[in-house]
Amino acid sequence: MAPRRSSAGGAIGPGAALEGAAACLIYPSVSVWCFVAARRRTSAPVATEVPLNQAHLLHLALLLVASMWAGVQNQLAGGGSFITLPALMVTGMDARAANITSTVALFPGQITGGWMARKSASGTEGLSFRLLTIISLAGGAVGAVLLLATSSSIFEKMVPWLVLFATGAFAWGSFGPKGKAREKALGPLAAGAVQFAIAVYGGYFGGGIGFLMLAALAMSGLAVRAASATKNILAGVVNFTAVLIFLFSGQVHWLAAVIACAGALIGSYFGARLLNRVNEKALRIAVIVIGLLLTVGLFVRSVA
Repeated sequence: MAPRRSSAGGAIGPGAALEGAAACLIYPSVSVWCFVAARRRTSAPVATEVPLNQAHLLHLALLLVASMWAGVQNQLAGGGSFITLPALMVTGMDARAANITSTVALFPGQITGGWMARKSASGTEGLSFRLLTIISLAGGAVGAVLLLATSSSIFEKMVPWLVLFATGAFAWGSFGPKGKAREKALGPLAAGAVQFAIAVYGGYFGGGIGFLMLAALAMSGLAVRAASATKNILAGVVNFTAVLIFLFSGQVHWLAAVIACAGALIGSYFGARLLNRVNEKALRIAVIVIGLLLTVGLFVRSVA
């Protein structure tokens, strides 16, 4: 397939938008316990590795199992970050550091999904794929900088609302009205503004970003199949700039990130093999239930 050209000249294909991005994706019944245990932990402004005592080794083993489930979940239905966030918090980090570490750990899996979808991706009418990529890069960077500028204590109070919003977006995307074709409701300018706002949210927190992008692209007149492929790439693009910023933030807990990344990649492999054998609807319902329980747990934690 010949690469597309923007109106300004210069060829670019969806695969090119992912070049240079290098390689990472937990257990529903474990996630609630994660939050109960996480409530007893303290946070630090800069990521420091916790000494490897017996309790911490147990938490890391839990993280590995949880991240493997997240990899399976992301392949089958999405929503793996709902499990990695509490699993990372139980290892001793605050909500902001857990969010940052989770983003870094799950990023290679997004790149893999985006690369597989590159041939079906495209821009919208009046908004080229190159421009969508640039908008997503800029928005992801803004979101990441805003997150780093937010204190851990403030983010701790915001995260229950963010998880609630992400759960709502996931529920709407999973069980809301669908159609093979949607009437175009967003012009190029509005579509660009919406994509930038979604990208900022993605760099800041990111839960439910895929469903938000899919809805926005479909409302811009893009066919559902092309919109799904395009959002897979753009989600990776958003997190690419966020991850680059997070790598130099001092907030990434590397031991936990490596374990979560490895577990997620293993889970992704098995998830792909289970794709046609598992009830996707049941998995999506499980994610929504987990999201709601997480929201309750986080609200309780924030007022405790």
